[in-house]
Amino acid sequence: MSAVQILLLISAYFLVLMIISYFTGKNDSNSDFFKAGRQSPWYLVAFGMVGASLSGVTFISVPGWIEASEFGYMQVVFGYLFGYFVVAYVLLPLYYRQNLTSIYEYLLERFGNVSHKTGAFFFFISRVLGAAFRLYLVAIVLQQFVFDDLGVRFEFTVVLSILLIWIYTNRGGIKTIVWTDTLQTLFMILAVVLSIIFINRELEWSFGEFLVSDELKNYDKFLFTDSLLERNHFLKSFIGGMFVTICMTGLDQDMMQKNLTCKTLKDAQKNMVSFSLVLVAVTFLFMLLGALLFIFAGKNGISIPLMDGKPKSDLLFPEIALNSGLGLTLAITFMLGLIAAAYSSADSALTSLTTSFCVDFLHIEKEKEADQKKIRKRTHIAMSVMLVLVIISFKYILNSNVIDSLLTVAGYTYGPLLGLFAFGILTKHEIQDKFVWLVSGLSVLIIWMIANIPKEYLGGYVVGYELLPLNGLLTFFGLWLIRKKSAASKLASGQ
Repeated sequence: MSAVQILLLISAYFLVLMIISYFTGKNDSNSDFFKAGRQSPWYLVAFGMVGASLSGVTFISVPGWIEASEFGYMQVVFGYLFGYFVVAYVLLPLYYRQNLTSIYEYLLERFGNVSHKTGAFFFFISRVLGAAFRLYLVAIVLQQFVFDDLGVRFEFTVVLSILLIWIYTNRGGIKTIVWTDTLQTLFMILAVVLSIIFINRELEWSFGEFLVSDELKNYDKFLFTDSLLERNHFLKSFIGGMFVTICMTGLDQDMMQKNLTCKTLKDAQKNMVSFSLVLVAVTFLFMLLGALLFIFAGKNGISIPLMDGKPKSDLLFPEIALNSGLGLTLAITFMLGLIAAAYSSADSALTSLTTSFCVDFLHIEKEKEADQKKIRKRTHIAMSVMLVLVIISFKYILNSNVIDSLLTVAGYTYGPLLGLFAFGILTKHEIQDKFVWLVSGLSVLIIWMIANIPKEYLGGYVVGYELLPLNGLLTFFGLWLIRKKSAASKLASGQ
């Protein structure tokens, strides 16, 4: 598939998104931008959230991770499933009961202004990095297979990607995204299913023959229980996955903003449960595709593509789909899936960043009604520029597999959010609000120090995704230390 053909495909795809944006953004109100008028059908939100959760990271990076980890990522996914039920039946009732626009407003009501700002700040950092990771991955694929041939610099690729997202989300916001995510999820699932079919056909296998093949057995291990010292032990992966979901979905404005567009709490819970089950099944398909890609590459002498002189397993899927002679249909299917995967998460991230900054930092509701829309639009532009700068910086500093990097960063940035919400929900204590930023900062610092302890000093133990719950626990403990004493305890201590 030539670079020109890919550009035409991208143009046609975005034309469809612009048409959706035109009809969903006619009102162009802050209410529709932030909450979609709370009129979204739950099944539409559920299906669209599959694509937003998978994103370009799953589409590209999970298949590319198979050689190093086999099916070990499924251990994390099983943890995800348990975490989604916690979100549905613990956190969603809280958000609906308080009728929140930004979920971090809960921290304002529960603890105070500093806690509110601290929670919003850590979300802000988390979502900027998360969205940048996802878009970076797609940008390097577009650069490698399209724009390098046209002599276009990587920086232009990034600017173009963000500009297109800004255009179709500028008016409708979350109302537009609920509908575009549905279309993008459909393309993504179609891409992985057709890719499996076409590659199996080239290998002269049926799907059943592939599942029982000796070649698949080289990659099919998904339970790692040999040693708790190892980073990928089942227990560590499962617990880490559960808390990643609780934090990256339940405590994340991006994902929760879509849930909060449902008409009722019951609808939002049906959305969350059904979405989680579909997500597990679809992720397993991606793992199968990853194994199939490496099998196909081995049989046909295809090497892992290089980027800046280094092997980049994230580029194996696009290399096979676009350059291995499997036909135009597979190439088109892959590109549609890739574009859908990228923008289904990036567009909602841009919208949620705009929402959180307007509500949590600018307190837009306190401004004159005539000025509120102007503030929202300027903020939307500012968030777009910031994403461009962060994504470009990743090209020069990121070395590891993108999904591994994403989950590692989550351990640092979502931990304070986990601790704050857990303390607010599980206890009735008030805290000395002015010290919350200090507690959260120290928790992140301690976690960073723990993560960098050489395994020789820990008896061979390798720290993994359990950093996230440990970070939350440290924050929880710090909040306990700065809790306000009750009148009874003050009297008992003679104060």
